[in-house]
Amino acid sequence: MLRKLSLLMMLVVMAGMSAFAQSNQRTLTLEEVKVMAKAAEDRARQDNWNVVIAIVDGGGHLLFLQRMDGAQIASIEVAQKKAKAAIFYKRPTKVFEDGLKAGNQGLMLLPDVIASEGGVPIIHDGQVIGAIGVSGVTSAQDGIIATAGVDVLQ
Repeated sequence: MLRKLSLLMMLVVMAGMSAFAQSNQRTLTLEEVKVMAKAAEDRARQDNWNVVIAIVDGGGHLLFLQRMDGAQIASIEVAQKKAKAAIFYKRPTKVFEDGLKAGNQGLMLLPDVIASEGGVPIIHDGQVIGAIGVSGVTSAQDGIIATAGVDVLQ
């Protein structure tokens, strides 16, 4: 009984430490999200590309979604999936696209993977704090737009 109580106490302490660590993690501000979205939109407009831009927080939760006039409806879901894959795996979705092109079909068995460029993690002091996903043109063009959004914070 004492052993079980000790184990329970240890789990409670560890959970508290985890919550403390998470509360100290840097998060995206609304202002930063707006600046990134504007930079991505400006880059898309430069070439008359109509896209959907999605930005998620460190847990993959939607912070921002914008569908430019003329962007296809399916891109709403795809942009969000690209952002989530980038945050969940802490890497650009281009990695999955390249891996699939190289023949690694097993990548598609991983949960929440999308093998299409356009999802880019947002990194601050070595920590992934969010991600941007873009969909609506070619995957390479989506990647250019997403990168423009992330680069504005650097």
